[in-house]
Formats: sequence, C-alpha cells, structure tokens
Amino acid sequence: MITRRNFTVFGAAAVVARPARAAEWPTARPITVVVPFPPGGGVDQMARVVLPYVQKQLPGANFIVENRAGAGSQIGMEYVFTAKPDGYTLGAVTAPALMTIPFERKVRYRVADFVYIANVVDDPGALWVQKASPIRDMADLIERAKKNPGGVSMGSTGVGSDDHLLMLEIEQAVPGVTFNHVPFNGQAPMQTALLGGHLEVGCFNVGEGAAGYRDGTLRCLGQAGAQREAMLPDVPTLTEAGIKVVSGAQRGIVAPPGLPEPIVAKLTAAFSGAIADPAFLDHAKRLQMPVRGIVGAEYRQAVLGLDTRVKDLWARKPWKDQ
Repeated sequence: MITRRNFTVFGAAAVVARPARAAEWPTARPITVVVPFPPGGGVDQMARVVLPYVQKQLPGANFIVENRAGAGSQIGMEYVFTAKPDGYTLGAVTAPALMTIPFERKVRYRVADFVYIANVVDDPGALWVQKASPIRDMADLIERAKKNPGGVSMGSTGVGSDDHLLMLEIEQAVPGVTFNHVPFNGQAPMQTALLGGHLEVGCFNVGEGAAGYRDGTLRCLGQAGAQREAMLPDVPTLTEAGIKVVSGAQRGIVAPPGLPEPIVAKLTAAFSGAIADPAFLDHAKRLQMPVRGIVGAEYRQAVLGLDTRVKDLWARKPWKDQ
C-alpha cells in the first residue's frame, strides 16, 4: 500500500508522456526517482538535494521525486526493480536495508541484479533523545537498559533497517542489554514521536538529526562512525564509549536490471559530475549531509560487500519480528 506520494519537479515543467526511443533519452519524458520512504528522511533528502545538480549534467533532462513508502522500503524497491529498464525510472536506496529485507521475507527483487549508478551519502548511525530526556549519555543509557531489560523504548525506521541493525549490534556488543524496539515507517514520524515524548530513544543517522542538534531540540548520546563527526564535534563515537560498533547507511541511486549500457554510462557520468560539483558540495555541507561519492562498479562492490556483516548478524540473532 502506498501510504503517501509527494512529487517535486526540478527544472522545466514535465512534458506529456509519450512512447520513447532509447536515442531520445533523457528528453522524451521526466525521469522518475522513486524514494521508498516517506518525505523528510535521509534518503528523501539525498535525492532532492543531488538531483538538480545531476540535471545540470544531463541537458534536457527533468527529474521527478516520487515517494512510495511501505514495508520498510520493500514496496518502492520492488517497483523500481520491475520497472521498464529505459532510464526513466530510478530508485533512491539505502544499504544495508536493501539487503536485509530478503532475509525476512520473499521479495520481488534481487540485490545483485540492480544496476548501481552512484552512492551519494555515507551517514553514521546515532542514538538521539529529546532535550529534556533524563538519559544523560551512553553510559547512562546502558545502565538503564541493564537494570530494566527491554524497558527502554528505542525507535528505528523499520525491522531490518540500518537503524534496527545498529540497535541489535549494540545489544550484542554489551552483555545484558536489550531494548524495546519500536519500528516506524520512516525517520520523520519516528522523530515526531521522540520529540512528543512517546519514545525514549531514537536510532537514526547523524545527517538526519543534525538540524535538531543545531537548534537544541535533540541531544545525541553517541554516534557509530569510525571517528567523530565534524558536525557533532562534542559527541563521542560508540567506540569511545566502550561499545565496539561501527555502523551507518549508504544512500545512493540504482536502476532496474537490463538498463542499456549507453544510458548507464551517461547516468554514472552525470552523477560523478554532480557529486564533484563545488556548488553541490557546498549545499551538502550547509545541510550537514555527509557525502561519499562512488559510482558504478565500485558502488556495487561497496553494497554487496556488506553481505558478510549482515549474514553474520542474522546467523547470530535473526532480526525478524524483533
């Protein structure tokens, strides 16, 4: 079920759809980029920020962002995978969520068969509380979780999401710690619940919480990057807090299997140019969006390289229904 759609057209008005020939690409009609989450989250932001700069690299192209949320991103990813491979449907995805869902249930996509265009963002996971929360820091959170196993509520963007996996990895890294997992259909509704006092801890990425951190509505207890983030200089890594976990989300763009190589080449070149554009990098910096641009085969290898970690975590503690 599509819970919400939100369309944004960049550039000129959308042309009337008509049958397209490969030679006309990308000018025959708008290119739809499907975001499999509600508006307002990290994947949605990534797509909406980078696409105007990609458009500059593809003369005549117009992009539409379409939110097809549901089932932890499964609905949108299946839509992209089964779309006609003509260059007019792309998907904005996040790993490891892309590969965790097939562990839980049957899906109509194969991770290895997507065409990997470009990674744009690599965003560490983090644990957040509202400003007035009595939870002071990571040590306090761990102490509370040990004293009351399963009693501290922790939100994620869904079962099998990178946020959920971070929670599970913390539970495995610290004996005696378990949380009460509360899955949400996206980061925006989770943050609303957190700020409203209906959730004790929110597990979402550094880039997604940066605005709340700046305006003082959110406090970050710890983040799961390999090192401290420039946007959160006072926030320790989980490793610094004695929890040996490094985790985050890779956000990028994929296409349906079978996309013709000439279109693949043009798309990867356009994204390469966009990600290197000083104007884009300045825009991303102002939004505190952690950019990590990799394209094509390198991006595919980075995504599939997460398989070992995900499979090991599943073998030790299957996350279905947790």
